[in-house]
Amino acid sequence: MSRRRIFVGLVTGWLLALSLLTAPVARAQTVTLALPVPATDDLAVVVETGSRLERDRRWAEALTYWEDAYRKHPDRADFQQKASLARAHYDVCRRYGDQSYLNSLNTLTERDALAIYDEVLLKVQSHYVHDPQWQRIVQSGLTNVQVAVTEAPFVARHLSATPVDRLAALQDDAAGMISSRRITDRRQAYDMVRSVATGLREKHGLSPQAVIFEFTSGAAAALDEYSGFLTGGQMDEVFSQIEGNFVGLGVELKTEPAGLLIVNVIPTGPGYQGGIRQGDRIVAVDSKTTADVSPDAMADMLRGAEGSVVNVAVRDPSGAERPLRLARRRVEVPSVDQVKMLDDQVGYFKLTSFQKTTSRDVDAALWKLHEQGMRQLIIDLRGNPGGLLKAAVDVADRFVYEGLIVATRGRSPREDFDHKGEVAGTWRMPLVILIDHDSASASEILAGAIRDHRRGAIVGEKSYGKGSVQGIFPLAVANVGIRLTTAKWYTPSGQAISGAGIKPDVEVQAALKPVVGGSATSEVADPILAAGLQACRAQIATQPVTRRP
Repeated sequence: MSRRRIFVGLVTGWLLALSLLTAPVARAQTVTLALPVPATDDLAVVVETGSRLERDRRWAEALTYWEDAYRKHPDRADFQQKASLARAHYDVCRRYGDQSYLNSLNTLTERDALAIYDEVLLKVQSHYVHDPQWQRIVQSGLTNVQVAVTEAPFVARHLSATPVDRLAALQDDAAGMISSRRITDRRQAYDMVRSVATGLREKHGLSPQAVIFEFTSGAAAALDEYSGFLTGGQMDEVFSQIEGNFVGLGVELKTEPAGLLIVNVIPTGPGYQGGIRQGDRIVAVDSKTTADVSPDAMADMLRGAEGSVVNVAVRDPSGAERPLRLARRRVEVPSVDQVKMLDDQVGYFKLTSFQKTTSRDVDAALWKLHEQGMRQLIIDLRGNPGGLLKAAVDVADRFVYEGLIVATRGRSPREDFDHKGEVAGTWRMPLVILIDHDSASASEILAGAIRDHRRGAIVGEKSYGKGSVQGIFPLAVANVGIRLTTAKWYTPSGQAISGAGIKPDVEVQAALKPVVGGSATSEVADPILAAGLQACRAQIATQPVTRRP
């Protein structure tokens, strides 16, 4: 199944709001899991597996598959191209399943759409980390238009009366309008898109707003894998993640052809309180099954306004089905979980994300463990996709005695900043950080600062390797926005971790899904935790657990 992880990116301040990586869905609501890239040197097997996903039009899965394939085979530029094309298909399908986006199409004029495109180009010119490649930006928009006319939701809305052969002609005409033009600046890009939108309306009757929005989305997608166009609904989800709450059922899902497998349930959410448990499967939403709509679309149907009701059919692992009627409501998503003592000296907590409440939540966890006799601490960052830059700096500041925590550098001097600790008190106990290949972004800032300051041991797998900072820029004309990479970040020693990740001091391969607890059986089931405990016990506490004034 396709793995569409959410990697929350980094934010340079509260004004620029928030950011995400990969699929724009709420982390605590849906996660789609992926087919692994075959562990084989036979590239023909890799290509055939990815091509099968494309033929089946399973674009979310194809996107993650080709991204993973390219990471494992960075010399294969064709894998990167396949990932970009899958992303274009996936984005079109997601946008046309997003009611907020459809509302924008219904209400905005051609002039409004052009204003949005112009503003996006201006944001790219002013804030993007690298010099914009205007030809590539326009070409990516053309690809989006050509992809859109192959997707049923787009065609049904804009070209339902157009014969199939005319759709191919539309693709050719759009390409012909651009092929001979050299585009070297923002104004030329704007003029070209306005001309293409006018031409396709006159020749094919295609809505210019629809064309311009495809070029807008393509402009963001052309930049890097972390930049992207955000619909109003996606913007709301981003803000909910950073605030640490969202409206929904409070479940985390794996989308599969057979339904929506429940990966995790937040105990305070309506899903758990209505009887949904980990391991259950949602097989119908408002009477729709995967025979009627795609699994991704079925997952999207679980979203809705606060107080609205959704009817689901849930099948438990034994095969028994039961109907549930659940009211969506706001669910608080904790950033700190499983606060506990693993023995009489070693405290533990899992940090699941970096959001506005994280530093407060970490403080509460530390004092709780201190009162229980903690003399050593394990912080578990496995699976943590990141979040707010400020939150990562604040948490590191709880443990780093003094000095640089992270440095950011961008094309614009206003993105250059050295983030140093500010909190007077520092927790001085021996420290171990657990990471894995899904620890990303803000997680890597914390792990990198602890490592570079020799403040503790890093245990586990090499981290993901996301060393860029994103900002979310709401646009003026409509409830849409753009996510832009604005800077790169560097550990205190000056290391850039993009693509390289944080290498642990003690490398351990995770054999099984982590199971955290205080018994010996937990250590056996979780080799990374076991190694972390061993590293903790090997450290000699030279001073009592306290905070430096």
